[in-house]
Amino acid sequence: MNKENIGIKTPTPWRYKRYFFFAFLTVTALVLPWIQVNESHFFLLSFDKLKLHLAFVQFDMQELYLLPFLLMILFLGIFGMTVVGGRVFCGWVCPQTIFRVIYRDLIETKLLGLRKRIKNKQLEPDMSKSENKIKKVIAVTLWIMLSLIASANLVWYFVPPEDFFTYLMNPFDHVIVFGTVLASALFLIYDVVFLQEDYCIYVCPYSRVQSVLYDENTVMALYNTHRGGHIYDEHKHKQFSKQKDLQEVEPHAECTACESCVTVCPTHIDIRKGLQLECINCLECVDACTVVMGKLGKPSLVTWSSDYEIIDQKGKTKYFRPKVIAYAILLVGLAIGMVLLGSKKEHMLLNINKENRLYSVDKDNEGRVFVDNAYEFLVQNTQNDKMEYYFEIILPKDINGKIEIYKPQEAFDVTPGVKKKKIVVLRTYDKLVNDARHDTIIPITIRAYALGHEDKIVVFRKSTFTYPRADVLKETK
Repeated sequence: MNKENIGIKTPTPWRYKRYFFFAFLTVTALVLPWIQVNESHFFLLSFDKLKLHLAFVQFDMQELYLLPFLLMILFLGIFGMTVVGGRVFCGWVCPQTIFRVIYRDLIETKLLGLRKRIKNKQLEPDMSKSENKIKKVIAVTLWIMLSLIASANLVWYFVPPEDFFTYLMNPFDHVIVFGTVLASALFLIYDVVFLQEDYCIYVCPYSRVQSVLYDENTVMALYNTHRGGHIYDEHKHKQFSKQKDLQEVEPHAECTACESCVTVCPTHIDIRKGLQLECINCLECVDACTVVMGKLGKPSLVTWSSDYEIIDQKGKTKYFRPKVIAYAILLVGLAIGMVLLGSKKEHMLLNINKENRLYSVDKDNEGRVFVDNAYEFLVQNTQNDKMEYYFEIILPKDINGKIEIYKPQEAFDVTPGVKKKKIVVLRTYDKLVNDARHDTIIPITIRAYALGHEDKIVVFRKSTFTYPRADVLKETK
């Protein structure tokens, strides 16, 4: 019977949508490390230069308070994704899944014909044939090259490409970098070629926690037992292998027992058994059943839906429920918090330590009495170019007089990424306070800035200036 005549239109297979999405993710991951804006990357955690680049803004390692926000957004995002769409991350985003699709579907099946059909992932190639052995060697060789590229791509988010290829000229001087590339490549070769989907089933911890996150409205690949019939009993034991046997017990059952949904499954499960930890929501079983049932003029027995809608038949799936809203609020809150903290980035770093001696009192050549306070400034240039820095002293409004900078009297330059120690002496000739019993601690504000960039590269630091009691000044006179 012709599909057009019965009004059943076969939708675009989920597999094709996954392929396009995989291609998008792959191109994005490969290209992103090469993009720079004002010599800053979109994301780079450089242990070499002690920098964090985030959204094309550079942060010093002392500003790594942003990294926990990123990690929390990542994990909460995956958990929230699971609450809404099951293991959709595993089937659509996880690098393990993408790599297996590239190796199995593209290299082994499409390019080399080692596997005969993409829709049959259960039938392993016959390796007794010499032709297949040669194809297997070619497939592994291709994957070794791709593994090295993938491993290098991972490292580019920690060592930018411009440095990576410079280091490549002297690999033995950068053993950790290239050792990481080789170790990652070896793991990918073993994982994708030999471990395969067993990684998803036995190694990945995510499959163990997903069931805790599920609820009756979680969307996943589901077999409709009300239409298809019960292939398995309540103890997950298979009852029927043929349609006629099934229909003797359940005459309305529509499942043809063709097992297309089984042979296409990359993790080797039978979706008709119900919820299983191994299911990665790749939806290939949905595609397989859609084709088979479409030829009969019926909708697929396997759909991407929820227990609430398909199994319990209580109504439409509720996407906006309290748990989902809570995840959304947390994610938005974390994103806002990260943006607010990131917007307060300081374009130079300055630590001020006062010396142990509270003050010194003396006279200059003209006989004028002065009070000195000494400090140790630790300045770090977080820009990409050498900068000249200087500073000024801001006194409280209730203090009459001024404090001047005695040392250094000229601006000083700092190389990018270098911490420079500078001894600073502040001096006053004025009578700032008149206390006969105690030394006075005067709060001051130090405004440090880069010459030529006073509006942008500027920081304010609180400190104190200790002014002696009146009898100390009299003794000096």
